[in-house]
This record gives sequence, C-alpha cells and structure tokens, in this order.
Amino acid sequence: MSQQINLFNPIFLKQKKIFGAVPMVQALGVIVFGVLAMSWFAQQRVAELRQRAAIGQQLLAGRETRLSKTTADFAPRQRSAALQAELTAAQGRLDSLRQVEAVLHGGALGNTAGYAEYFRAFARQNVNGLWLTGLSIVGAGNDIGVQGRAMQATLIPDYIARLTAEKIMRGKTFGSLQIDRPTQDSVAAASASAKAPPAPAAAPAATVEALLAAATGQAAIGVTPASAPAPTPPPSTSTSTRAPFVQFSLQSQAVAEASK
Repeated sequence: MSQQINLFNPIFLKQKKIFGAVPMVQALGVIVFGVLAMSWFAQQRVAELRQRAAIGQQLLAGRETRLSKTTADFAPRQRSAALQAELTAAQGRLDSLRQVEAVLHGGALGNTAGYAEYFRAFARQNVNGLWLTGLSIVGAGNDIGVQGRAMQATLIPDYIARLTAEKIMRGKTFGSLQIDRPTQDSVAAASASAKAPPAPAAAPAATVEALLAAATGQAAIGVTPASAPAPTPPPSTSTSTRAPFVQFSLQSQAVAEASK
C-alpha cells in the first residue's frame, strides 16, 4: 500500500518585499523632484506677476502725474458775477420773446398768417344758385361777415354746413343769420348807388352867392344853400314787386353778440 506525502510548505518560499529600501528611495526621489518642479513653476509665476505689478505701478504713477498736472493747469475757477448777470438778462429776454411768440400765435394781435386761406375756402364752396355780394374778415378771423343772395332759401343752410367744414373755418361759429326777399326797387337803388360816382363837396356860401349874383345880375345878400328848400320828389305810383331771389346776411358769433 502506497501513500503520498506533500512536503511543500508556502512559508519556505522566498517572500517579495514591497516596502524595501530601494522602492522607498525611488518614491522619495520622485516626490522630491515633483516638489522642486512645483517650486520652480511657482517662482516663475510669482516673478511674472511681480513684473506685471511693477508695470502697473509705473502706469499708475504716470497717470497720477498727468492728473496732477492737468488739475494744476485747469484749476476750477470761481463763477463770474458779470457772466451770471448777463446769463440772467439773456434768460429774461428769451422768456419775453417766448411770451411775444405765444401772443402772436394766439391771435390776440390779429391774423399774422394772412387772409388768403379764407378766400380760398370761400372760392371752393361754389353752390349753384347762390352767390356772394359782400365779405368782411376782421382781426384774426374771429369776426366774419358774409352777405349774399340765393335763388332758393334752402340753399343757404347747405352752404353754411359746407363752409364750416373747411379747415380754416373749424372752431368758428356763426351767431346771426338774416334772410329776406328784397323788392325790385331796393335792388335797383342799391345797384344805382353802387355805380354812382361820389357826390362833389359842397361849395362855400360865398361862392354860391357869387354864382347867384352873376346869373341874376343882382347882389344876392343873405342867400345860402341851406335857405333854399329842397324839392319834394313826386310820390311814386309804381307798385313794388318782389325780387326773384332772397338775400342773406351771416355774421360770426363775436359780431352778433356785439350788435345786441
């Protein structure tokens, strides 16, 4: 009968030493080299930062020198009393001119833009069967009077509505409107008075006496034009007929209130 006996024992094997003297020396060398490398890099970085700081200090010193020189050259001056008085006077004149401008634009002194736009507005509103015979514009255009004639009275409200729609007439109101139908005699008299030449000036009393004396051959003493009675016109026998049109008079609000 055979039997195997194992005489191997692991304790008799050669053990590997990890923390031996040589590995420890090598590790120490690596550490020393890393420390030296880091120290060198830090010194280089510090030197660079010091160089930048020195350059910054030089720039700061130069700028401070320039600031001191500029402050000395352009020292703040005291406010001049004469210039302040001139500035106050100029501001007062400017305020006065602005007030004058506001008054001129407000229309208190009249119309500064002219009346051409008013006449353009009246010319644009052309109504068939209606025509104007008179137009008056006073001041800044607040007092407007219109006289005219129309074949029919119904044309007048339409004409007023169209006229007030004009841009130049906006905000202006009419306070008086009169419409009547004149007679033929009044129309003829108005036309004759419009076409008649102006009456000559009355001659002095001495001139009238000399003319009477020359005509009669006698001295006309005490005869004056006022003593001669005026001839009485004969009564008219013709019957007045109405005109085929109506005449109207349109006045603005200010003129209508003033006439009351």
